[in-house]
Amino acid sequence: MAIPIKSENEIQRMREAGRILALTHEELRKYIKPGISTYDIDKLGEEVIRSYGCTPSFLNYNGYPASICVSINDEVVHGIPSKDRILKEGDIVSLDAGVIYEGYHSDAARTYGVGEIDEASRKLIKVTRESFFEGLKQCRAGKHINDISKAVFGHIIVRGYSAVVDLVGHGVGAHLHEAPEIPNFPTRRRGAKLRPGMTLAIEPMINIGDYAVRWLDDDWTVVTADGSRSAHYENTVLITEGEPEILSRADGIEL
Repeated sequence: MAIPIKSENEIQRMREAGRILALTHEELRKYIKPGISTYDIDKLGEEVIRSYGCTPSFLNYNGYPASICVSINDEVVHGIPSKDRILKEGDIVSLDAGVIYEGYHSDAARTYGVGEIDEASRKLIKVTRESFFEGLKQCRAGKHINDISKAVFGHIIVRGYSAVVDLVGHGVGAHLHEAPEIPNFPTRRRGAKLRPGMTLAIEPMINIGDYAVRWLDDDWTVVTADGSRSAHYENTVLITEGEPEILSRADGIEL
């Protein structure tokens, strides 16, 4: 499948989608605390997105019933918000969200601690974030998808973590999911060559324990098979003639 190359007009729309998504994540970050429900997080996220005249990418996407994926502890991705899921001191929570601005998507995820968390959880979140930036170094024209995958994997494996293999990153643009797939582990093929104008959602999903995952009966929520904690960090990235550009960012907000 061909990988879409974005025009400058399309890229500008994705920049704005990414800016609004970064602002949404910042509002959610400030809101995270013990005692709030995952439903509360979803409602706030949707309100922020719509306040900018945008649409949540995830709401009703293939039947997903919410705007923000909220995944706690051993939930890797796609946790469904509920009034009955209450954040507790010591939890970690992954928030995955997308914004549509003038027909173009941005996609980004963050994992946060709830109140005081243990050292193992802090390290997991830190290494997951770092692995994205290791992959980002390979996001240059002329490199290949597998260069990104090897960089992400290499950073986490030597630190004793495992990369989820049943879920991967992806292209993003006029559609939430476009070619190519971007694994967080090396493959035998180099994958597509990177070209300016490609826009990629790079998203390490890292487990403290084994890489194996399973789907819950809701057909959405993915959890670690061994019950270990998992973290998720994602940004939308533009391939340029030089340094890659993170599109899911906003001035004054730390990535």
